[in-house]
Amino acid sequence: MRNLFKWVSKLRLALHLLLFLMITGVSVSQAQPNGEEIFKANCKSCHTIGKGPLIGPDLKDVETRAPDRDWLVKWITNSQELVKAGDGYAVEVFNANKGTIMPPQAVNKEEINAILDYIKDYKPPVEQKVVDEKPTEAPADNTLLISLAIACAVLLLVIWFLRSTKSALQEAAADKIPLPARHGMGVFKSIGHWITHNKRSFALIVLLLVALGMRQLWYSAIWIGVHQGYEPIQPIAFPHDLHAGKNGINCVYCHSGAEKSKTAGIPSLNVCMNCHKFIKEGSRTGTTEIAKIYKYLDYDPETGEYGDNPQPVQWVKVHNLPDLAYFNHSQHVVVGKLPCQRCHGKVEEMQVLHQESTLVMGWCIDCHRNEPVKMEGNPYYDHVHDQLTEEQLSKFMKDGKITVEELGGTECARCHY
Repeated sequence: MRNLFKWVSKLRLALHLLLFLMITGVSVSQAQPNGEEIFKANCKSCHTIGKGPLIGPDLKDVETRAPDRDWLVKWITNSQELVKAGDGYAVEVFNANKGTIMPPQAVNKEEINAILDYIKDYKPPVEQKVVDEKPTEAPADNTLLISLAIACAVLLLVIWFLRSTKSALQEAAADKIPLPARHGMGVFKSIGHWITHNKRSFALIVLLLVALGMRQLWYSAIWIGVHQGYEPIQPIAFPHDLHAGKNGINCVYCHSGAEKSKTAGIPSLNVCMNCHKFIKEGSRTGTTEIAKIYKYLDYDPETGEYGDNPQPVQWVKVHNLPDLAYFNHSQHVVVGKLPCQRCHGKVEEMQVLHQESTLVMGWCIDCHRNEPVKMEGNPYYDHVHDQLTEEQLSKFMKDGKITVEELGGTECARCHY
């Protein structure tokens, strides 16, 4: 019987070790810094690898040019400290780049080593031309499925462990070893009895379930505050499909601020009156909605005169960005030459306006990474053509186009400052 209890003890120890590895294994593997991600987040807006200088020097073979890796760590952490100290190579680099200051980077030594390893092993992506092939869909997010699979596996292990323990105890009882009597216990008392005598196993099971729950909560929390599909009822029904679609009214006729300022703006009712002073009945709602315009303006359609008691319209805002994010309509509409539909969807087909896109940061970043910059015939980018040769421009092209990312459009300070 001693061998039997030794076997049970070893089984419990193995289960504890397995649970511990399952809980800690993922976090340990994710703790290693990713050089590629850190490079793209901190370095790519000013440096290239093998494409020639951008704002700062090209970083290909940077370790062969610098004195050593420790020197590079000091330079990346605070370059001006080396320059002021009179370091010969630091002064040489500073002068070679016409006094362009390398700003201090908020990265530690491990992250810098990861960046340098990434640069050292960097290989440019091979361009593959695909003809008449449909683009592949993005892989589905299997986070929930993986979590459920892990939970099921743990549950099966627990069941197997309990059954094995029960068999061992039954064998011990058959050999007349005194054990606590459990016959006649209810389900909850049996569970309580097991928890009392297996506190470590129970604690590890609870810890694992909490870890899995927190992980799922984390991935669910990123959608808090995302109002995709939001479609509020407005005080005056305005069918965009009728005005922008059937009647072909340009968006900027009403939202003139989109070409001139940060915000597109909501048109005043005086803009509505340019048409509805003469069009007094709608094709869908008759006089009901147009009469609301007259009421807010205190306008008498019979006499054509305005009263002295106009009231503001309490429009409900559909698209809301957090205060920490900066977005300029004119920069995207005039400089970027983006159509309104790129962000707002097919407004000309919407009877009731709703939020088409997620408007989360990842959605904006994807656009900056993939949307080509309209440079030809665009005065805003004339200075880029003047400063860079065609050969240099071709180096920055991605799939034959220059994206906003290549011009620093993914820097944090572009939208958050």
